[in-house]
Amino acid sequence: MAETTVVQYSRIGGPEVLEFASVPQPVPGPGEVLVEVLAIGVNPIDGKLRAGVRPSPPITEPRRTGSDASGVIVAVGDAVSDWAVGDEVIVSMSGAYATFLAVPVDRLDRKPDEWSFEQAAAVGIPVATAYQTLKSLELTAGETLLVHAGSGAVGQAAIQFAVAWGATVVATGGPARQERMRELGAIPVEYGPGLLERLREGAPQGFDVVLDGAGTDEALEASFQLVSDRSRIGTIVVGARAAELGIRAWSGGNPVPLSDEEQRLRREGVAVASALAAEGRFDVEVAETLPFDQAAEAQRRIESGESRGKIVLLP
Repeated sequence: MAETTVVQYSRIGGPEVLEFASVPQPVPGPGEVLVEVLAIGVNPIDGKLRAGVRPSPPITEPRRTGSDASGVIVAVGDAVSDWAVGDEVIVSMSGAYATFLAVPVDRLDRKPDEWSFEQAAAVGIPVATAYQTLKSLELTAGETLLVHAGSGAVGQAAIQFAVAWGATVVATGGPARQERMRELGAIPVEYGPGLLERLREGAPQGFDVVLDGAGTDEALEASFQLVSDRSRIGTIVVGARAAELGIRAWSGGNPVPLSDEEQRLRREGVAVASALAAEGRFDVEVAETLPFDQAAEAQRRIESGESRGKIVLLP
């Protein structure tokens, strides 16, 4: 019987609790396809769930990890009409650290030719999060958006969505990342002393919306000075403090429970980014790739902050 290699854990803990296991290769049921996984996106939420930082039900059997992947369809189940063997796809589903996945068709998106498999695997959670937050903050054409941590995966996605929608974007980041943010269409501004003054210089017309991916006091205080309506300030990193600050919060992972509208927005975000990519208007940056057998190391690097960008595993 054919087998699939998966990454799982049986207890809460550090990256060392991750283990590889061989399981029977899944057979796609009605409404499913079998995907040979060629790349797997590593997200901060993977480690937060494994470490118990993000609450989850007690572990009663081995739990798999991961949410984002890309690959090729190698088999199709019954009642599937819009997908065929050989289609290149983006997968958004739990347990994505695997060599083969049986995927419900509503968890698939077509991979644009413009993206490599590595880029496609890096899309799911960051793109869905950026899209959901900007749509919920009601960013529209002609407005000015401030993105803190604009060179991160969520920040880069937010910049590109906002530019595509006709907004002006100012993004903060470190000195080494200024050019990347400029390439994506943002006005780059460095962190550090004098941030508020530099932001005002970057957008003398003022700001309408803030998406905070930094969570620092410096970033938050500048945001409050620049946007008086705190319902239009959103964060993806200081969820626990958001209510007391009077701002809105979203998760960079898969918040539980998700409303139907949140689910719809997150799924729509990946499809919209894919369509923009087909027009040459949405780029995805991959910082480094690691072999599949270094899944624990990949999560360790994400948690430690050693990685300067998106990590992708290659089975």
